[in-house]
Amino acid sequence: MKAAVIVFPGSNCDRDCKVAIERSTGASVDMVWHKDTALPAGLDLIVLPGGFSYGDYLRCGAMAALSPVMSEVKAAADRGVATVGICNGFQILCEMGLLPGALLRNEKLKYVCKPVALDVVNSQTRFTAGYSDRREVTMTVGNGEGNFFADDATLDRLEGEGQVVFRYRENPNGSARGIAGVVNAKGNVLGMMPHPDRAFEAELGSADGAILFQSALASA
Repeated sequence: MKAAVIVFPGSNCDRDCKVAIERSTGASVDMVWHKDTALPAGLDLIVLPGGFSYGDYLRCGAMAALSPVMSEVKAAADRGVATVGICNGFQILCEMGLLPGALLRNEKLKYVCKPVALDVVNSQTRFTAGYSDRREVTMTVGNGEGNFFADDATLDRLEGEGQVVFRYRENPNGSARGIAGVVNAKGNVLGMMPHPDRAFEAELGSADGAILFQSALASA
């Protein structure tokens, strides 16, 4: 199994993701600089990590979405490679148009960093199959702009087509309908604000995030 973590100037969870994937799955992980123009061959998983790419200037994720390597990431995602955007990575996926909606400033305009309880809304995706019949998991949020927004028609479609994957039990940032994570229509691109990379071992307070990485690579 082989994964890649894309590293942007300002990423601060890139190494967290690498360690989480390695320890959770045993997969080899390549760190790919955002200016690279090619991805390693034979990837089973691509991760866009959390952080503050380009210092969150202009708009979170907007500049990173135009980094040279992202055309290759999009091509890989279009081919069906499992792709996960965590926190800032979720923002980047929305800016690229790989996922619908946008991430706005948190409802109370404050940075929120704490463990959160999540409902696994859809355990039939390639990212959540390992949760099986588990309904509740715990991960950690750390964001100032994690307020997921989309118009009602888009939200209805996401709900109706099973694209809402995680939902907050207690909404920490004002996200529409408490949405914490969504997949694209093909089911191979996941964006989520909570960090599975900060919840992959019991010593971190939860090991629930490990199951997400294991599920993603088990389906490769």
